[in-house]
Amino acid sequence: MFEKILIANRGEIALRILRACRELGIRTVAVHSEADTEAKYVKLADESVCIGPAPSSASYLNIPAIISAAEVTDAEAIHPGYGFLSENADFAERVEKSGFTFIGPRPETIRLMGDKVSAKAAMKAAGVPCVPGSDGALPDDPKEIVRIARSVGYPVIIKAAGGGGGRGMRVVHTEAALINAVQTTKAEAQAAFNNPSVYMEKFLENPRHIEIQVLADSFKNAVWLGERDCSMQRRHQKVIEEAPAPNINRKLIQKIGDRCAEACRAINYRGAGTFEFLYENDEFYFIEMNTRVQVEHPVTEMTTGIDIVVQQIRVAAGEKLALRQKDIVPKGHAIECRINAEDPYKFTPCPGRIETYHPPGGPGIRVDSHVYQGYTVPSNYDSMIGKVIAYGDTREQAMRRMSIALSEMIVGGIKSNIALHQELMHDARFLAGGTSIHYLEHKLAAREEVNKAK
Repeated sequence: MFEKILIANRGEIALRILRACRELGIRTVAVHSEADTEAKYVKLADESVCIGPAPSSASYLNIPAIISAAEVTDAEAIHPGYGFLSENADFAERVEKSGFTFIGPRPETIRLMGDKVSAKAAMKAAGVPCVPGSDGALPDDPKEIVRIARSVGYPVIIKAAGGGGGRGMRVVHTEAALINAVQTTKAEAQAAFNNPSVYMEKFLENPRHIEIQVLADSFKNAVWLGERDCSMQRRHQKVIEEAPAPNINRKLIQKIGDRCAEACRAINYRGAGTFEFLYENDEFYFIEMNTRVQVEHPVTEMTTGIDIVVQQIRVAAGEKLALRQKDIVPKGHAIECRINAEDPYKFTPCPGRIETYHPPGGPGIRVDSHVYQGYTVPSNYDSMIGKVIAYGDTREQAMRRMSIALSEMIVGGIKSNIALHQELMHDARFLAGGTSIHYLEHKLAAREEVNKAK
């Protein structure tokens, strides 16, 4: 086991990794920007190193500074968390070549799954169902692009091969708009991801977003830890996640989970990862794999009793998975609400000083947050300030507990989206389970129309 790990991230995930390290008896190094000097995890870490000014490009994305921090503190491994450099194959390679262990997949695996075209090809080869679309990147010939679109059937969606986080996508409903959409998306992909390749998929009209959590070691042992429903989204950004996914046949889930574990073995996957699917009309369609720990990992931890971050560290240290598929028996239900420093309905970020802070508690409630009373939320980063997770024996109990927890939670001095979450906990469609990825967008649009009419 490692003696010291450097945490190359910030916010609640930095604190989450720090706690896992302390449980394993591992010393920690927190790197931070000038804006995060007063962060809780920086104070709790055994050592801390400032790696640059507030902009993430000069700090959390500064690879030489992070490597240097690992060298001067004699860290043995680097945990990238999520976001920032967590799925950057060049960073993983630099970490390994500098003599440290990257707590995540091998660089070649990150590259394979980071390019959506090669990822889709690998999944098809492993027997994982994919959305109908182009076989690989779209060609330059407009006539061939039109032919592919006709064979797939409208509407189609054009996606950047190197995209992610909801960026680099364009839906096309008619042939007249197709070529212009492809060219525009290519230009955007080049600018955003330094990769102009785009591909085409059938645009599913009303799907759900279902994902499978996996763990794998370096010895081709792989397991899946159940599924999550992440369909409550706004602009492709998840708002609420839950496990298990309501109203889906368990035999279908079992089949797709087993395929994901087999795919891990086929691509020599190592560490924690998530297979993301669109689900519509009793069919699963692979869209991408996240080669890191997810924001929503706590709902899986609550239903399985497995510490995913501890498992990541153990696997990276060269240990074999102690888990077998028969050992994984999810119980109960868990829901996670992402608490953001933003207007609950306009979604404009609201950085600033938290004057009052009261996290909720009670049976089945977990709060993953790095903030405290008097903490100043910086304007330089993502607006998420924490996550509230509610667990219950049933989905209904988990929802009731979440509703109570949200009513107790106080974040004063800045705006937060707690009010939106409270409303959703009483939304009839959400209570019934199985809303599509478009549900929240439509709900918010309807609200806006009502407000305009007033």
